[in-house]
Amino acid sequence: MLFEDILSDLACEVVGPALTIRQAMDLARAAEIDVAVLDVNVAGDPIWPVAEILAVRGIPMVFSSGYGSNGLPERWRNSPSLPKPFTFHEVAEVIDKVLEG
Repeated sequence: MLFEDILSDLACEVVGPALTIRQAMDLARAAEIDVAVLDVNVAGDPIWPVAEILAVRGIPMVFSSGYGSNGLPERWRNSPSLPKPFTFHEVAEVIDKVLEG
């Protein structure tokens, strides 16, 4: 909920949240998305199938993890990431950076 509040304060429209990988995959396939912020672990399942769908669609992503970018598989290691816990300023900065790039 805190993350949704941060995004709302940044004038972002939240799609989701997805509580399972299946829900996240459905959203990734069909929703209108400018940038996706993905927790690397959703209900114990890795987010990588969702990231693959978004990559095919050309949707930029930010990964959120307690391990930082070093905890990401090689395929995603150079992607923007948000370390947990994150602050309002960190979220704003990474989303601005992704949208500008």
